[in-house]
Amino acid sequence: MTDIPFDRAFWADVIRRVSRRTGGYTDTEDLVQSAFERMQRYSATRQVENPAAFLVRTAVNIRLDAYRREKLLGKRQFPKDFEDYENNLPLQDEVLAARARLERVKSGIEQLPPRTREIFLMHRLEGTKYSDIARHVGISESAVEKHVARATAFLIKWSKDW
Repeated sequence: MTDIPFDRAFWADVIRRVSRRTGGYTDTEDLVQSAFERMQRYSATRQVENPAAFLVRTAVNIRLDAYRREKLLGKRQFPKDFEDYENNLPLQDEVLAARARLERVKSGIEQLPPRTREIFLMHRLEGTKYSDIARHVGISESAVEKHVARATAFLIKWSKDW
């Protein structure tokens, strides 16, 4: 069996490293405990050269396995007030109305001049900054602003006229 230093500094370091690698997972100490149990079983037949590294890697692997299992089984974390959330879902007629508005906007976007459409979509859908669009397209930031404003005004009018 591997000799494990049972001092606070060793365990604090292991827990800190596991927490950092699991994104601050709330049950880090449980992960380390499970990893320690696995290391005890492993070290009964083999030598563990670096106990801290073994514990950290094993704890991270345990968390990854749990994450994959949750994802595969569709386990989700629901809000505490899930019943209220469920009651706030949109009604079917609201969903249909939203889809119709979306179709109108899509049709309007297709009516835009190609360059204006490209600039508008880069900004609104991809979240690209005006300065980056200007460099990419080879125009000034002011021209980009005008294209986006023109597209927005057109789409507002297009949506109302339908």
